[in-house]
Amino acid sequence: MIESAEQFIFLRTSKDVDIYQQSANDKASEETWRDIIEKYPDMRVWVARNKTVSLSILKILSYDESANVRHAVAMKRKSDLNILQRLAQDPDESVRLRVALNPKTPRIILEQLVNDKWSRVVEEAKSRLEEDFTP
Repeated sequence: MIESAEQFIFLRTSKDVDIYQQSANDKASEETWRDIIEKYPDMRVWVARNKTVSLSILKILSYDESANVRHAVAMKRKSDLNILQRLAQDPDESVRLRVALNPKTPRIILEQLVNDKWSRVVEEAKSRLEEDFTP
């Protein structure tokens, strides 16, 4: 269990692969995640990439000013409909692409993304919609 923001930073910046992996796999309390988000903006993307991070923290991060952080949230299978819907409208095309590629993105959002202004997003959304009908 990650007990503090400082412990997370230590784990994340370690050169030891086993220690480093803990930052991606270990749990932390909501309070600890919020502390990291507030004190260490450059670590927000790594909070989003943690495998145990809660939906409430992903929701906070889905509003982040950094496209890299929003991109990481868009990749998460546990992101819910509201988060994915918001990120499908993101000004950054790479975030919208990640929503199209997310295996948990529902059909209703993919149908919206086929009208995206970036052709790559359109192609991926169409491809995912076609997969739904493959026997």
